[in-house]
Amino acid sequence: MKVLYPPRLSLAQLPTPLVPADRLSKRLGGPRIWIKRDDQTGSAVSGNKIRKLEFSLAKALEEGCDTVITCGGVQSNHCRTTAILCASLGLKCHLILRGEETPKDVAADGNLLLDYLAGAKTSFYSNRDYQARSDQILTEWEQYYKSSGNKPFTIPIGASDGTGLWGYIAACEELSVDFTANSINPSHIISATGSGGTQAGLIAGNELFGLGSKVWGINVCDDESYFLQKVRHDLRQWAKWYSQSLDVESLAINVIDGYVGSGYAKASSDVFETIKLLARLEGVILDPVYTGKAFHGLIDRIEQGQFDDAGDIVFIHTGGIFGLFPQREQISF
Repeated sequence: MKVLYPPRLSLAQLPTPLVPADRLSKRLGGPRIWIKRDDQTGSAVSGNKIRKLEFSLAKALEEGCDTVITCGGVQSNHCRTTAILCASLGLKCHLILRGEETPKDVAADGNLLLDYLAGAKTSFYSNRDYQARSDQILTEWEQYYKSSGNKPFTIPIGASDGTGLWGYIAACEELSVDFTANSINPSHIISATGSGGTQAGLIAGNELFGLGSKVWGINVCDDESYFLQKVRHDLRQWAKWYSQSLDVESLAINVIDGYVGSGYAKASSDVFETIKLLARLEGVILDPVYTGKAFHGLIDRIEQGQFDDAGDIVFIHTGGIFGLFPQREQISF
């Protein structure tokens, strides 16, 4: 199917490889697992966020904006990617970070270190304050920049909205080529879902390009009910903003719940064991915030027999390696 995309920047290193995880598949004794290596979309900007930001930042430039405001956790992959891409495009970047600021006598680590290196302005808010008034905080900073003579452009958490969704519609077009090249017809496409945009894009793209797979999101925060609503909201927004004829109300939203653990960015020892397992069997590095939890959930469901009747499974590796380093002390060897 011919899809007309909105303005898009060429920022990611594409296409990313689709590789089989045959040693792991053999050990599990279930369906053959493939990994779409979106952790290889770049180096410092690796991960899924860059696909979405190709469209979000194109829109910012098209509107003549000079300052990008976005938000996320202190170790946000999205914020790190936005900061680095803004630097490469000559845009100012202001990150609204949820969590405690690193004390002055403690070295910044992981994604936050890269935020600082890229020259992003950072403002920290407690979890309680952020959750209570995140919209208000963003609006206040928008007004601040407007009053200073700048033209701000706000990107939501994870670039997950009707614009960012295009990133994984485009990824599905890439997957259609991958599937033909490898002579496979996967029954399931699975990814971590933390803000909903990647899953929404995969659902729409799966339909638009006739991939014939069932798309699943394994939530790493919140719960199934939240993502059923959030993903549907993003799909509706996309259809409205871009006058799409696809019946988004008919699209199935599938969530595998139960692997959040004690909260966002908090991983159990089982997740770290999964991270070690995949590193040693396949040379693929997961992170404890997104891909580690999601892959742990996938393995657990395979071992429970959920996918016994499935054909091949494709896991979308959404990156996040820099989030591994601040939690290094939780890895035992």
